[in-house]
Amino acid sequence: MTFHGYVAVQARGVLSLPAEVRRRLHLDEPGAQVEITERDDGVLELRPSLPIPADQRWFWTKRWQQREREVDDYVAAQRVTVHEDGRALLEHLDQLDADET
Repeated sequence: MTFHGYVAVQARGVLSLPAEVRRRLHLDEPGAQVEITERDDGVLELRPSLPIPADQRWFWTKRWQQREREVDDYVAAQRVTVHEDGRALLEHLDQLDADET
């Protein structure tokens, strides 16, 4: 969905973007900004600029961050196994599988 319409420029140069556009582009979130570029042909281009890009938002969810902290705790407690290469990893997984049966 795209928007086409007009927004008023108030006395101090303030523009109000429609709520639907702000929500869709995540401009209603803290730290969001709008980049503006004036082209030689007089066109003004507006681009959303988010502190966290929309395609990376999943990483910053509470659940994901909680699991990142859990992994950090496992590593700090040295409860992880480091393998030299992929072959060693697969051998370890095979051994774990054999131990379960």
